[in-house]
Amino acid sequence: MRFTFAGPGRIVFGPGVVSELPGIVAGFGERVLLVTGGHPGRVQAVVDGLGAAGLCVTAYAVTGEPTVAMAEAGARLARAEGCQVVVSVGGGSVMDAGKAVAALTTNPGDPYDYLEVVGRGLPLKHAPLPHVAAPTTAGTGAEATANAVLLSPEHQVKVSLRSPGMLPDVALADPELTYGLPPEITAATGLDALTQLLEAFVSGYKNPMTDALCRQGLHCAARSLERAFQNGSDAAAREDMSLAALLSGLALANAKLGAVHGLAAPLGGEFPAPHGFVCARLLPLVMAANVRALGARDPDSAALAAFAEAGRILTGESAGTDAPDAPDAPDVTDAAAGVRWVKGLCDRLGTPPLSEFGMTAAAVPGIAAKGLAASSMRGNPVQLSQGELEAILRAAL
Repeated sequence: MRFTFAGPGRIVFGPGVVSELPGIVAGFGERVLLVTGGHPGRVQAVVDGLGAAGLCVTAYAVTGEPTVAMAEAGARLARAEGCQVVVSVGGGSVMDAGKAVAALTTNPGDPYDYLEVVGRGLPLKHAPLPHVAAPTTAGTGAEATANAVLLSPEHQVKVSLRSPGMLPDVALADPELTYGLPPEITAATGLDALTQLLEAFVSGYKNPMTDALCRQGLHCAARSLERAFQNGSDAAAREDMSLAALLSGLALANAKLGAVHGLAAPLGGEFPAPHGFVCARLLPLVMAANVRALGARDPDSAALAAFAEAGRILTGESAGTDAPDAPDAPDVTDAAAGVRWVKGLCDRLGTPPLSEFGMTAAAVPGIAAKGLAASSMRGNPVQLSQGELEAILRAAL
């Protein structure tokens, strides 16, 4: 067995650790580019703390999902202000923007030289600026990944700017920063984390370390996602989900994802759909398709056993373990139970059909074709055909 594992230079986790942010940032430099969401007032306490520490802060607000142009604009601002460190405080879009800005600040020129799928995919020539990422949602795990997802409007697709050097120097995950999330955002971001944990757990690139992270993350999400949705002030549930999101980021960065994210990338490029809800709508359908395909094409697959283990973790049960004379049955039974559990959770959390975001049956073949070419699709445990992907999309409408 051979594998590699990489993560942020340092992880700081726990309620209240945001108070340590100014001291951490000061270790990288005095001139800070602070990347926030479209409503920077929500993190005013963080801004005040950086200022009180004597740091010179230049704010850059990211409205909506980051585009290539937004990342370029942030990099120009950072260079103009002589910024020495990038701090991103916000959701996944903000942290992705922060990673892209940190990379492009030291690598000026055409960003498409470095973008995957629609660009040349070349390695970065220079190390990015230091970057400290502090999530205010519990979902994407972007504080622990080495890529930035950017929208390329002219190509109508989301693609990654990726480099090992883009892993944040510090990931600071404080569950208290998520306390104000409304139920809808709690659901969308939490379902994204669940999707990432499940996809990394069955990925063809998984390894013992990512398996351990996914197991813990799945336990956290199974017991706390719905609780956090129902009661946003449940501190234990918020802490569980912040940990699940962090673990999902570490896992996907080292084990890759799968067909859910492979389809979500072109979907998000063409339709104004929240990424978490797209993943949630697709997740049980992709799980079922993968389980069917594995059962038919590779019934002894380690991925099928992983689906079964995930099913047992999510349901808290161990269906079929008392049937030693039918060794294949437990895997299929437990995997199917996991699919049902995920579908039930997505329904209870109000996951809308894709048609609510403007997607029509006419768009299905094109999305499926783009999904086949997406980088995330390489991690799927079985190769799904164009027809299988189209069937998943039609069922999600």
